[in-house]
Amino acid sequence: MQEDLQTCLKRLFGSQAEIAAQGPVSGGDINDAYHLVLNDGRDLFMKSHGGVADDFFTVEADGLKAMHEAGARTPEVLAHGKNADGTSFLLMTYVRPSRPRRDYWENLGHMLAKMHQADTAAWTKGKRFGFYENNYSGSIRQKNQVNDSWVDFFRTQRLLPRLQLTRSYFSEDDRRRARHLLDHLEDYFVEPAYPSLLHGDLWCGNVMLGSEGEAVLIDPAVCVGNREFDIALTRLFGGFEPAFYDAYNEAAPLESGFGERLDLYNLYHLLNHLHLFGRAYLGAVTRIIRHYAG
Repeated sequence: MQEDLQTCLKRLFGSQAEIAAQGPVSGGDINDAYHLVLNDGRDLFMKSHGGVADDFFTVEADGLKAMHEAGARTPEVLAHGKNADGTSFLLMTYVRPSRPRRDYWENLGHMLAKMHQADTAAWTKGKRFGFYENNYSGSIRQKNQVNDSWVDFFRTQRLLPRLQLTRSYFSEDDRRRARHLLDHLEDYFVEPAYPSLLHGDLWCGNVMLGSEGEAVLIDPAVCVGNREFDIALTRLFGGFEPAFYDAYNEAAPLESGFGERLDLYNLYHLLNHLHLFGRAYLGAVTRIIRHYAG
């Protein structure tokens, strides 16, 4: 049985620990978020949701821990559990943002390169692709069955489940094109030189400003894969600053031809958005499918 919030607080901070004040934190579109202040003045951050699976915050906590172990800056996970009313929660240290440091983007690029270059054997039992547990991309369950091939992993654990989830949006011609694309992914993708721990949902909304003006990674959907997947998503919704890409490529140069694969990586995220938000994303999805599959 999962601990409730009060039990977690007393275990972590002593029998007298109580919440003295709390206020909502804006920015998320799936969970409720709160800044908690304990009676000893300690600041905490809590995400909560009343209608998620029991493992929803457990696997997010595991993803944050993995990224931290790989060299990324993340909030510290303190506890996760479930209250008597069925509300699940994730409790973390509170990150009080400050003004960004001058080398904010360069620092983020170097940090991500370091994470991508970390050894991944602990999460996949060798130089393989996937993760030791399934998790979520946003609110959608995401499969992570370990595979020896990145291309096969991306086909079976990423594109195929999302194309099945959204198939009702497509014409028969576009379903045929999607099947052709799945069957010929090897024509477009390359196996990476080494597997990388991926954030998995790396857009600007999942990078926050830390207390010393540094970048902090939040809300992961981790797996071990091709690092191009993370970099592609940074370009989907507005993109990061050029200094980020310069710094990343200085530390870990991307393989040639990445630009030709970028849209195909982002097809996964656009399929997620098609499922969650509807037909507004159908044009972008079908454009990519038709571009690669003819």
